[in-house]
Amino acid sequence: MATKGLGSTYWRLWTAAGLSSLADGVLKVALPLVAVGYTRSPGLIAGLAFAFTLPWLLFALPAGALVDRLDRRRAMLGANFVRGGLLAAVTLMTVLGGGSIWALYVVAAGVGFAETVYDTAAQSIVPQVVGRDRLSAANGRMYAAEQTANEFAGPPLAGLLVAAGVLAAFVTPVALWAVAVAALLLVRGTYRIERPERTTLRADIAEGVRFLVRHKVLRTFSVMVGTFNFATGATFAVFVLYAVGPGSAMGLSEPAFGLVMATNAAGGLAGSFLAEPVERRLGRIVTLWLSWLAGGLTIGVLAVTTDPYAVAGGFFLGGLGIVMSNVVMVSLRQRVTPDRLLGRLNSSYRLVSWGTKSLGALAAGVLSQTLGLRAVFVVMAVLAFTVVAGLLVVTENALTAAEREAVSA
Repeated sequence: MATKGLGSTYWRLWTAAGLSSLADGVLKVALPLVAVGYTRSPGLIAGLAFAFTLPWLLFALPAGALVDRLDRRRAMLGANFVRGGLLAAVTLMTVLGGGSIWALYVVAAGVGFAETVYDTAAQSIVPQVVGRDRLSAANGRMYAAEQTANEFAGPPLAGLLVAAGVLAAFVTPVALWAVAVAALLLVRGTYRIERPERTTLRADIAEGVRFLVRHKVLRTFSVMVGTFNFATGATFAVFVLYAVGPGSAMGLSEPAFGLVMATNAAGGLAGSFLAEPVERRLGRIVTLWLSWLAGGLTIGVLAVTTDPYAVAGGFFLGGLGIVMSNVVMVSLRQRVTPDRLLGRLNSSYRLVSWGTKSLGALAAGVLSQTLGLRAVFVVMAVLAFTVVAGLLVVTENALTAAEREAVSA
């Protein structure tokens, strides 16, 4: 394992992650923009976001168990094959005149299921590739690639592609996933964890869940992230209706919408590089306090203004805070979790932290239909800022004790 540099294997994984994230970023913005051409129903548009994130509730735990049983690189390859193949099939259906809002639901759900495997494997493979003393740097660079591709380059590119036509918007992610597969094929080595004994899938899942539930620090972080993601899931499920079109509150065009969304990623990109030096200078707890408070601005700004420049500023600061906190928390999670459990721990964690996005999307559909779009942002902003209370439980002493216990185990 590399101790000073991150190594060529890491950079090949980094390349694959960046390309996969760009495909995700294009698709997740393109789908609701294409969907607006089929319907203006807030419930149906929010339901699309629900279909994207529902797999984290239904399949996260089995995905984690599979990642701990399989070669993690091969799991990533398989997931990208599924995503690209599914979207290619729906693209062909659309070209032949069979496009509909329901076809978009199929894409969203199918890509979401594959994503549970890919993301769990991608996060679990990092400690196998770099030394644990380099995890903050490795995760920071990985987040830089993901944020740049998924949310900085992806949204404006999606806006331009949708303006060019549905075919361009759908073919581009397929091509990107194909190139990501090629990059993963260049990664050499075996990334399967040795298993001392044969166990059932159910027993494996239960072991991962128990580890999370009994670990005070990881349990608290998962609840914090889950609550925050419930709020952001609700917000961005209906944000396109609030922002795009002459009859919307913000009145943005599709390309302008993509640019505003990209400011959140620009902040995330800055946060991915700042996380390690800020953590080193201020300490983890102070970094987390500042990061969580900044992250709340992602939603809070929408509750008080429709000005695109103010929204973009809030998105930038929010993105910076979200990624800084993620780098700190993910690096800690990788340090305190045994390699043989990391896939299941990551999936159990994401069941809570990502699965709640789908519930947030459902809540947004109900709130927006009954109280209006602005009410969604007000309620969710309050929820997003209250999660910092979790840092009253997770102290620096608690983090140090968790790391010391992991070393001695």
